Amino acid sequence: VGLQVAAVKAPGFGDNRKNTLKDMAIATGGTVFGDDANLLKIEDVQISDLGEAEEVSITKDDTLILRGKGKPEDLEKRISMIEDEMDQSTSEYEKEKLNERLAKLSKGVAVLKVGGASEVEVNEKKDRVTDALNATRAAVEEGIVPGGGVALLRALKAIENVKGENTDQDKGIRIVQKAVREPIMTIVRNAGVDPSSVVEKVLASNELPFGYDAMNDTFVDMFKAGIIDPTKVIRTALQDAAGVASLLATTECVVTELPKEEPQMAAGMGGGMGGGMGGMY
Repeated sequence: VGLQVAAVKAPGFGDNRKNTLKDMAIATGGTVFGDDANLLKIEDVQISDLGEAEEVSITKDDTLILRGKGKPEDLEKRISMIEDEMDQSTSEYEKEKLNERLAKLSKGVAVLKVGGASEVEVNEKKDRVTDALNATRAAVEEGIVPGGGVALLRALKAIENVKGENTDQDKGIRIVQKAVREPIMTIVRNAGVDPSSVVEKVLASNELPFGYDAMNDTFVDMFKAGIIDPTKVIRTALQDAAGVASLLATTECVVTELPKEEPQMAAGMGGGMGGGMGGMY
């Protein structure tokens, strides 16, 4: 029939690949075919088995199917089924994959095109976009807290009266009490301001979002100023730091690389270069 065909590798693997193909079929009104017993054989495929979409874009890395012509009622059923699977799943990996499928079916997919004057600039912008996307996903999962080290500093009140069962635990508690101060103190110190006075002022305030805006050198409501952190990022950072600290505390020695000292330029380098270059003319 003169049908033009482009062969595209199906995304994923195993059951996830099969489910993704079924999602595509429902979104476009097509039929999944293959060698499995419950699928239509490729030699039996008819034109009516093919799906439709307003636009399909294929590159060496990605394939985009936009505005599929599948039945809305079938699409809604598929979305509801995926949502039910997400509620019942206990695997973070499985939930992540289900969420990706849900986003694609519910038109929750956007294409971000990053450009720049050079490859270095493009890569830098791409890294920033990736960081922003990951932070947004983390915020959707567990919410947000005041940024700028304020959330960890506020957590100090929850542990300031905690007592350990022995001296070792007391030392660990004091380490954590000191550690939760460090992020805000580092930010303030890098801004050229005395960190102790800022920490005292933040702790003295009863307003939880109250914090220090280092860029504008002022105290603000961190939420209103847009200075926020995903709760998941703060939580996992604290948990990971505690895990590493616990490991180091029970280790007899740590192997690390010595810092490499950069060779200093000779004092007379400028004059020597000038004379040398002069001899080249």
